[in-house]
Amino acid sequence: MTSERGLSLIELLVFIVVVGIAVTGVLSVYSLNVRSSADPMVRKQALAIAESLLEEVLAKPYTYCDPDDANVETAQNALVGPLGCATTPEGMGREVAQGETRYANLTPFDNVNDYNGFTMNPIVDLGGNDVGLNGYSATVQVQHPAVPLNGVPVGETLLVTVTVNAPGNQGVSLSGYRTRYAPNF
Repeated sequence: MTSERGLSLIELLVFIVVVGIAVTGVLSVYSLNVRSSADPMVRKQALAIAESLLEEVLAKPYTYCDPDDANVETAQNALVGPLGCATTPEGMGREVAQGETRYANLTPFDNVNDYNGFTMNPIVDLGGNDVGLNGYSATVQVQHPAVPLNGVPVGETLLVTVTVNAPGNQGVSLSGYRTRYAPNF
């Protein structure tokens, strides 16, 4: 009696099928990860845009009067007259009559309020140059919060919300507060 060693054809075929199924499963998971690996980059880019624009807005003064007004540093309210503005109270939105834009050298946005309703599509730098982020857009909303912020009166606080829409229906929204502080900005 001779003992034969080795695999039968059926055993070999079963082995090939099992290994093929396992490899297919591993490759499909790998393929899914590779396809979605760009998504974190898109989200990080949208977050960087939102952070940058929010920082830009919050760095602007928040005054009763337009920063070009003669009484900007002494005004105690947004009225024109004694203890108020000389000529130009600051309101929500840019001063259209003064031609203010984010990109102007002579008449740039000079107050937090000027950014209310601002939209950027495509994303550009302060000089108006496209930075190559096609498919991204940003909007800014400035409003008084519904409730006082840690004891600061509602009229002395602004809530700034920057929303960035990115490719693939991804979006990021960041908010920050800007308060009016001594002397008046």
